[in-house]
Amino acid sequence: MHPITLSCRISGLLGLFGAVLCGAPAILCGAPAMAEDAGLFDGGKLLLTNGVSTIEGSAGGGLASWAVIPGMETDHGIGLSAFATDVPLRDFNLETHGFAIGLRNRLALGYARENFDTLSAGEALGLGHGYTFRQDIVTARLRLVGDLVYGPQWLPQITLGTDFKHNLNGAVVRLVGAKQSAGTDFTLSATKLVLGSSVLINTTFRLTDANQFGLLGFGGDKNAHRSGQFEGSLAYQMSRRLAIGGEWRTRPDNLGFARETASHDVFVAWAPARHVTLTAAWVDIGPVATFRPQRGAYLSVQIAC
Repeated sequence: MHPITLSCRISGLLGLFGAVLCGAPAILCGAPAMAEDAGLFDGGKLLLTNGVSTIEGSAGGGLASWAVIPGMETDHGIGLSAFATDVPLRDFNLETHGFAIGLRNRLALGYARENFDTLSAGEALGLGHGYTFRQDIVTARLRLVGDLVYGPQWLPQITLGTDFKHNLNGAVVRLVGAKQSAGTDFTLSATKLVLGSSVLINTTFRLTDANQFGLLGFGGDKNAHRSGQFEGSLAYQMSRRLAIGGEWRTRPDNLGFARETASHDVFVAWAPARHVTLTAAWVDIGPVATFRPQRGAYLSVQIAC
C-alpha cells in the first residue's frame, strides 16, 4: 500500500475516532449515568475487565473471543457498549462497527457489521476496484460459571456463545466455492485475570465452517462441515488503565483456491477515561483469496458503560 494512501486513511480514522470520543460517551452513557441511583446501570466493573470488541463484535481481544460480558455492569445491572474498528492491511481494508448489551454480567447480546474493501485487489480478482464484502453478525454469550476477577483462582469465568453470520454477497461467495452464505459459530471460552500478577489468560474453542471469518462464506470444496478451532490470549495489565498482550487464532481451510492459515496479533489497550478504551495492534491475518499474508495496523475505539 502506498504510504500516502495509508497516512490519509489513518488520519481520517483518527478524525472519526475523535468525533466518537467527543460525542459518544454522552450519548451512550448519559441515560445510564442518570439511572445509576436506581441501580439499573451500576457501572461497577474494574477498568479493562470488560475486554474490548473483537472484529466480530463479541467482547474479548481484537481477534479472540473471551468469556467476559460487554459493558461495565456487575451482577446487579445492565451494561452497554459500542465500537468502531479499522484494519488497514497490505491489499485490503476491514472496517467493523457494532454495539452490545450486557445483562447482569450473565447474558450478552450484540450486533456487528463487517465491511471488507478489496481496494485495487478487487480488479485482480475480477470483482472490480473497491468491491466490498459485507457481513452482519449477531452474537450471544451466556456466562455459565466462575468470575473473571473474583472467586477461586483455579476457576476461570466460562462462557458459552454463538455468532450467527450472514454474508450479504451470497452470489459471489458461492461463485468462489463457498457452500453457504450464512453460518453459525459456537464458542466455549475460559478467561481469568490473576490480580496478584496482573496477568489475563484466555482460551476459546470455536466450532466453525467460516471462510475468512465468514467474509468468503461458509464451507467449501475441501471441507463443507464445521471444525474445531483454537483461540488463545495472554495479556499483562501494566496499570489500571493500560494492558499489553498477544493473541493467536486458528481457522479452517475450506476453499481449494485460497489457502487459509492462523491469525495473530500484538496489542496495547488503554482506557483514557472510565467509559473509553482505545486499542492499537499489529495484526497478521494470513493469506486472503490467493494474496500474500495480510499484515497491518489494528485501530479500535470502544465506548462502554
